[in-house]
Amino acid sequence: MIKRGTGFVYGNIGNSPKGVVASGNLEVLLERVLDGTECEVTIKTSLEGYGDVWRAVVTDFIERHSPGGLRISINDGGARPDTVSLRLAQGVRLMEAAR
Repeated sequence: MIKRGTGFVYGNIGNSPKGVVASGNLEVLLERVLDGTECEVTIKTSLEGYGDVWRAVVTDFIERHSPGGLRISINDGGARPDTVSLRLAQGVRLMEAAR
């Protein structure tokens, strides 16, 4: 089952729920494949020197949303931190709705 909406796609592909949220310069892929107490975030970006900003955004996201069980892949093309936070939050809501 695949469902589409504005800026996102989600469904079961294989045996695990997956979802994508995106905007013009950002794509966030979420997969429910980990133990419920784990969260893995991978960031691919062409911009250098923003490690502290990324750490702050991801740390804030994990503290606010407790995304246990998710492997999150971020493909960044220069998105602002507030856009990244918004897409991460949308992705978690999307994955919860897919349960």
